[in-house]
Amino acid sequence: MISTDRLDLLSLRVEHAAEMAEVLADPALHTFIGGTPHTPEALHARYERLAAGSPDPAEQWLNWVILLRAEARLVGTVQATIADHVAEIAWVVGTPWQGRGIAGEAARGLVGWLTTQPVHTVAAHIHPDHHASAAVATSAGLAKTDVWHDGEVRWQRPLQ
Repeated sequence: MISTDRLDLLSLRVEHAAEMAEVLADPALHTFIGGTPHTPEALHARYERLAAGSPDPAEQWLNWVILLRAEARLVGTVQATIADHVAEIAWVVGTPWQGRGIAGEAARGLVGWLTTQPVHTVAAHIHPDHHASAAVATSAGLAKTDVWHDGEVRWQRPLQ
């Protein structure tokens, strides 16, 4: 578990799928990432795959749900995929909880934890029009680069 002032980042479990399906149900969350919200059953299957871990032993999949302690409920997710000492991170916060600094706080907590791991770079890929995610990346100490991947800009922060 990773704790911040208001949040606990809890290791993702299959049992989180039903509540998270509600948190992530707004189609607007997919504006920049594509796709549509998962049904509770589909999210359950996805969480089973994520909890099992990467089939590639050279890659780690680390996933957390975001617990907002004051409301005693899950409000989003953060993740890190680590390979070759680089952590690719991502975050999503349910629409009702956006605009409250939760994604930034969770991302800063995750990056802080990653500084204790054998990771030398943290990176995120952000759609160029997704200003809220750019603000989250900035708050976590990542800087925009000139590198593009699949229509998204790479942001990164060296840790060592």
